[in-house]
Amino acid sequence: GWGSQSSKVHIHHSTWLHFPGHNLRWILTFILLFVLVCEIAEGIVSDGVSESRHLHLYMPAGMAFLAAITSVVYYHNIETSNFPKLLIALLFYWTLAFITKTIKFVKFCDNGVGFSQLRFCLTGLLVVLYGMLLAVEINVIRVRRYVFFKTPKEVKPPEDLQDLGVRFLQPFVNLLSKGTYWWMNTFIKTAHKKPIDLKTIGKLPIAMRALTNYILLNEAFEAQKNKRSSSPQGSRSIWRALCCAFGRPLLLSSTFRILADLLGFAGPLCISGIVHNVGKGNNTIRPQTKILGVFFISSQEFLSNAYVLAVLLFFALLLQRTFLQASYYVAIETGINLRGAI
Repeated sequence: GWGSQSSKVHIHHSTWLHFPGHNLRWILTFILLFVLVCEIAEGIVSDGVSESRHLHLYMPAGMAFLAAITSVVYYHNIETSNFPKLLIALLFYWTLAFITKTIKFVKFCDNGVGFSQLRFCLTGLLVVLYGMLLAVEINVIRVRRYVFFKTPKEVKPPEDLQDLGVRFLQPFVNLLSKGTYWWMNTFIKTAHKKPIDLKTIGKLPIAMRALTNYILLNEAFEAQKNKRSSSPQGSRSIWRALCCAFGRPLLLSSTFRILADLLGFAGPLCISGIVHNVGKGNNTIRPQTKILGVFFISSQEFLSNAYVLAVLLFFALLLQRTFLQASYYVAIETGINLRGAI
């Protein structure tokens, strides 16, 4: 490994280090993949009404989709191996992608393409996403100082992963593994082969131990006591201490639940659109706008396609269940920590 720091630290886990902006990078990549899928679908739908084939409407988006998947797999392997210098390749890629999409967006503006055309909106979104991913990459360089600086920042693995008895890896895996509980596979396979015991389960991470959460709650409670007499005492003070110590994860759980409930409306809406379009018996789009020799469709025309609605229905249900399970998980974990603290 070129300038690897992992060779200096001996731990038994492969995944332990998160670069700055880890979760934001994964979220942006998921959004990027979804927008690229929409761009591919938009190109196919608009090309379907043309007399001749225009591969440039969807082939570049398909290649960008594969490149985005490659980038996140590449990043994951660099992160688990702690080879930050190899991230320089992603820095160049995001820069080139941002520049080329910006040129395309400017060309659309020069030719009178506006917000009424879906392709214009998707291109604008891609410019923003590539710009944000570029900013995340620059932030990693700024924080870790792995290139362009004389002294790179040295990092140490979390204390939990230096303890051979800790096997609860949820805080240290990537966002996709957290969302799909992929990190549990090893434990499930072990439990399937033979009965499990406390030794197999391992010790709790430091953040989930009763002593850690007691200290957290006690500090919040003492802060309430030390306030002026205007601050309420008794049970109200305890409730405020609980909210101060454990309010953030509960707010996160509530946010996940709200998102899941909002996505629940997507199912009936998509099914209603599909039934309406099938009932008409003619699913052919007749776009009126033709610029630069190709048709440009609007968002309304795009969403009038039953196949597009079916794909959107699939993604909506997938995200709904993911957010719902994330809400349950965070709420249950916070309840365990709160009960241990009390």
